[in-house]
Amino acid sequence: MKNLIELEVKSVVMISTQEGIPQAFAVVLKEKNGSRLLPIYIGGFEANAIQMAKEGEKFDRPLTHDLMVNIIDTLGGKVDRVIINDLMDNTFYARIIITKDDRTYSIDARPSDSIAIALLSNAPIYVSSHVMDEAGEYSADWDEGTQQDWE
Repeated sequence: MKNLIELEVKSVVMISTQEGIPQAFAVVLKEKNGSRLLPIYIGGFEANAIQMAKEGEKFDRPLTHDLMVNIIDTLGGKVDRVIINDLMDNTFYARIIITKDDRTYSIDARPSDSIAIALLSNAPIYVSSHVMDEAGEYSADWDEGTQQDWE
């Protein structure tokens, strides 16, 4: 997979006003073999879904992303990988790559949904190198102190 960089989900953070009022959420991804971070602002529902998937939490009944993964599995498909493939006008774009039999399907999706589905499917997450070059931020390491900078 030329020009793709593998990522891992490091954290989901809430960005608050000085008064502590939640203002936005971000998922922070990090290069698996590098030091750059890729923050992507997301909605509250998606932040919760990603955090739950990251921690392996389950509800008694499937939530939306669980349902999507269940449908793919039931139809005999497999989430092969997720690619954050573009950034236009400050909006990230992603593709969910699904394989079934000898066919490959590339489905347009929001990065937040793609990340939640990748985590639930144990599928790798990639970013196109041009997206990382444009939106990535250098960080020596991700730790509690770095996370505090985002909150």
